[in-house]
Amino acid sequence: MHALYLLRAAGGTFTRRRYRRAAHAFLAQTQDCCQVQRQTLRRILRLNADSDFSREWKLDDSCTIEDFQSRFPVSDYERFRPYIDRVKNGETSALLGPDNRLLMFTLSSGTTSDSKFIPITEPFLKDYRQGWQNWGILAYDDFPTLKYQNIVQLSSNFDKFRTPGGTPCGNISGLVAAMQNPVVKLLYTVPSEVSQIDQAHLKYYTALRLSLADRHVGMITTANPSTLLHLAQFTDQHRESLVRDIADGTLTGADELDQTIYQKLKPRLQRKQKQRARELESIIERTGHLYPRDFWPGLSLLAVWMGGSAGAYLSQLTPYYGELPIRDHGLSASEGRMTIPLESGTSTGVLDITSHFFEFVPEDEDPLTTTNVLTADQLQSGQNYFILLTTPSGLYRYHICDVVRCTGFYQSTPLLEFLHKGAHISNLTGEKITESQVVDSVRQAVQTTSLEIGQYSLIPKWDEPPHYQLLIEEPSALSATELPALLNQIDALLQRTNCEYEEKRQSGRLAPLQLCPLAKGTWQRFAQERQKKLGGSIEQYKHPCLIPELDYAAQILDRFSD
Repeated sequence: MHALYLLRAAGGTFTRRRYRRAAHAFLAQTQDCCQVQRQTLRRILRLNADSDFSREWKLDDSCTIEDFQSRFPVSDYERFRPYIDRVKNGETSALLGPDNRLLMFTLSSGTTSDSKFIPITEPFLKDYRQGWQNWGILAYDDFPTLKYQNIVQLSSNFDKFRTPGGTPCGNISGLVAAMQNPVVKLLYTVPSEVSQIDQAHLKYYTALRLSLADRHVGMITTANPSTLLHLAQFTDQHRESLVRDIADGTLTGADELDQTIYQKLKPRLQRKQKQRARELESIIERTGHLYPRDFWPGLSLLAVWMGGSAGAYLSQLTPYYGELPIRDHGLSASEGRMTIPLESGTSTGVLDITSHFFEFVPEDEDPLTTTNVLTADQLQSGQNYFILLTTPSGLYRYHICDVVRCTGFYQSTPLLEFLHKGAHISNLTGEKITESQVVDSVRQAVQTTSLEIGQYSLIPKWDEPPHYQLLIEEPSALSATELPALLNQIDALLQRTNCEYEEKRQSGRLAPLQLCPLAKGTWQRFAQERQKKLGGSIEQYKHPCLIPELDYAAQILDRFSD
C-alpha cells in the first residue's frame, strides 16, 4: 500500500502540473475569443474537407465565418442522418476526413425523440478530454485536499452494441474512463469494467461494494444529482449485505455477473476488510442509517449538473451528504462539451472556445429559419440564446435545442448558464412556460414553506378552463393545509416569473395549479421505461420537471401508477 501511495503521489504531481499548464493556456486564450473561434472553425473544416459532405457544401479551411454561414444552413439531425447512416455502415468518408478516425457513436436519447447516433472521433475525444482536464485541475486547485483522496464516478458502457460497420455504440463517459491515464485510474474507486454491467441494480450494487470499502473518498461525480440521491438511498437500503460483503470479501449477486467482467473485478472483491466493515457497522448502530456523510468523512466535493431541471434536486442531497460544495460539470451533451465552470456553486461556465465553433440565436427566434445568427463575441449579458455547435465529429451549425443565458464575460469570452431545452416549453394559451421557470418556482416555494415534495412534473391539462397539474408521489406526507398552501405558492411564483402566465391566470384563461397525486414508485417505473429506450442510461437520465405534452398525466396514471 505504501508503494502504491508513492506511485500515486509522484505520478499525480507530474500529471497535475501538466494539466495545470494546459488549463492556464486555455484561460489565456479566452482573451481573444473572436480569433480563437476563427482558428477553431478553420481546424474543423480542414479536418473534414475531403469528406463527401464537405465537398457537397464546398466547405474547407479557406472559408471565412461569413462564407461558412452563407454556404451551409443551420441544421437539425435530419440533415446529417443520410451521411451518418453511411458512416454506420463503414463508409466514414461520407462525413469525416481521412485523418478523423471514428472511435464510436454516442447515443443521444432525448425525451421526445428516438436516439440519434452521434459520431465520436479521435480529435473530438481529444478536445472533450482536454475540457474535462481543464475542469478537473481547476477544481483540484480550489480543493487541495482532493489530491490525497479518491474519486467515485459512475459511467456507462461505450460498447453496448455495434453498428453494421462494426463501430461501438454507447456512452462517451465509458470510453473516457477506459482510456484514462494509468496514474489517474488509481484515483477511481469504481473500475471502468463496472460500466459494462447491464443490470442496473447489480451495477449500482457492485459500484457501491467497491467504493464503500474505501474510506478515503473526496469527490463523487456523476451527471445528474438525482443519481446521487438514488446512490445514497440504495446504500442505506442494502447496508447489511454491503457490510457483510466487505467483511467477507464477497459480492452478493456475483453469480448474475458476466464472468468476463467478474474475473477482472475478482482480485479487488476478494479482499476481506474486517476493520472497514466494523467502522460501517458502528455508523449504523450510532445513526440507524448508512449515509455518505458518515461513511466518507473526508468527502469534500460533489460534482454534478446544477443547471436546468437538475437544480431541483440539489436541496435534497444535504440529508445524505451534508453541507458540501457542489461543482457543476459544465454544459455538455452527446454532441459536445460547451462550457467549463471556473468556480463552485454555480452552473455558469466559460465557453470552451478551443473545442468547437459556436453560434447563437436569440431565444425568441427560430434557429432553423432566422438570419439573425450571432458569433460568441457578439452576445449580450443577460440575454437568452439557442446554442449551435460545429464539431470535429462532422456536425456543423447543429441546433442542439439548448437554451442558455449569457451571464457576463471572462476576459472576452462569454460566460453561459444552461436554462432548459427548447422543446421543454409548454404553451396552452400563449404563456410559454419554460422548465427553468418551473424549477425556480418550485424551489423557491419549497424553501419558503420548508416543505419537500420529492420528484415532480408539471403537465398541462385541457379542461374548462385549462390548467396545469403538479404530479407528485405520496401527497399524504403533507397535511391538508400544507399542500394547498404549497400549490398556491408555486402558482404565485410562476405568475411572478412569467408575465404571460400571470396575465392568463388573472384573466381566467388558465385555472389555478392543481394536484395530481401518484402512487409510490410511479416515478421509478416511469424512469425505468424511459431508460429502456435506445441509448438511455441511468447516470444521464434527467427527470422532466415540465412535460409539455397535453393531458400526459392521464398516461402516467394509466401506465405507471398502481
